[in-house]
Amino acid sequence: MNNNDILRRIRYTFNLGDDKVIKLFKHGGKEVTREQISDWLKKDDDEAQKPIYDVDLAAFLNGLIIKHRGKKDGETPKPEKSLNNNQVFRKLKIALNLKDEDIIAIMNLANFEVSKHEISAIFRKPTQKQYRVCKDQFLRNFLQGLQIKYRGENKSEKEDKPTAKEERPLSKKPTVRVITRPKRD
Repeated sequence: MNNNDILRRIRYTFNLGDDKVIKLFKHGGKEVTREQISDWLKKDDDEAQKPIYDVDLAAFLNGLIIKHRGKKDGETPKPEKSLNNNQVFRKLKIALNLKDEDIIAIMNLANFEVSKHEISAIFRKPTQKQYRVCKDQFLRNFLQGLQIKYRGENKSEKEDKPTAKEERPLSKKPTVRVITRPKRD
């Protein structure tokens, strides 16, 4: 996963507008403009899209931690110059105050089974024998599970909903329903 995709997914999951994203960056110690955010959020096939660097994404995630958990005494932590999926996953876990059971439940929402041992291996130090690299598929499914949890969007629920024809009330006048679906990244 690239940093732009991670930023887009987090922004969508928590319904963060540009002003909120700017505040999160500011909490993380980085000043950004609305134009920068717009360029980062563009689709991958858009020529105007610009990559968000690791240090910038780290500042955003640090801001998310500060927003949800509060600021620690002392200096604001400096954003890391390089990030990997393990660090992104850890920062999201800290920001949302998740326990292993919560992560398992979130992963189950995305139909991805994971054990407590796999989760603890991802959060270990790279020098430890049991350390495991957090692969893109793992992080992608975690972000998908967060989206289902916080936005209430589940593919299986959408399939189980009655169609517009079945929802129509039993009256002489037909009811017109407009169904809008959010755009997917």
